[in-house]
Amino acid sequence: MMPNVPRAFKLGLSAVMLWSTVATAFSISLRYLTPLQLVALASAVSWCFLSLRLLQPARWQALRATAMRDRLFGLAMGWLNPALYYLVLFAAYDRLPAQEAMAINYSWGITLALIAAPLLGQKLSLYSLLTSGISYFGIVVIATRGEPEALNFAQPEGVALALLSTLIWSLYWVINARKEIDPEVQLFLNFTGALLLLSALVWYQGAAVPLSWQGWAGGLYVGLFEMGLAFVLWMGAMQATRSTIRISSLIFLSPPLSLLFIWLIAGEALRPYTFVGLLLILLGLWLQRRADI
Repeated sequence: MMPNVPRAFKLGLSAVMLWSTVATAFSISLRYLTPLQLVALASAVSWCFLSLRLLQPARWQALRATAMRDRLFGLAMGWLNPALYYLVLFAAYDRLPAQEAMAINYSWGITLALIAAPLLGQKLSLYSLLTSGISYFGIVVIATRGEPEALNFAQPEGVALALLSTLIWSLYWVINARKEIDPEVQLFLNFTGALLLLSALVWYQGAAVPLSWQGWAGGLYVGLFEMGLAFVLWMGAMQATRSTIRISSLIFLSPPLSLLFIWLIAGEALRPYTFVGLLLILLGLWLQRRADI
């Protein structure tokens, strides 16, 4: 595909706009669904979306060309993401205000840098440690709800789950770093493997089918936009640009937009400590990215 900067920008901005709404969607959906119900329903919706994408001849050929070993690998990785990742993330959103869970989840970039270095045989610099410290101090500000000096965590279980979700997400990407599988084929295999596990969990726990239209609407929205369409748009943006750094910088628009939607749609009062903590998290990420350019 020839580089097309305007197209790349439009696709990337569209993906960021969708991602900016999902914290609100998570928060509202979890009023009507358990974390297991939401991840199972959303995963099923996303699997249907990706299945339709694979009906295109080029993508179907990519699936057929994928080695059996890679297919089994993709199915197994689905247990990590989306199954375990979203179960943990939704459990965090179930315990924390959406603004706090969203802000902490954005520290995954720092977590990825910290665990990628030893696992991929890369050197972890003092600069990376310092930038990580800035971001993690932002998490402390949020976790203590503006009183970091007291170290009195308001919801330690929720914070731990939010941090664990960043670790699971980062491990998923590190493990996949050296795999050369078509991205959409890999995602389809991941969701297929996840659905097998999630279906067994739903059956084992006897999780009731959601009866409210709000629950169904939430699962449909999360599955289609967070887990499906946004990924396709983002991948298209990456393919249409020469500078992935420039397009990927659009992701910094997502946190403030997310806070706006949380306030306007979810009706959650925004707290000053969230702004301070999120600013520190994003500052650490930005400084780290500057060092990579």
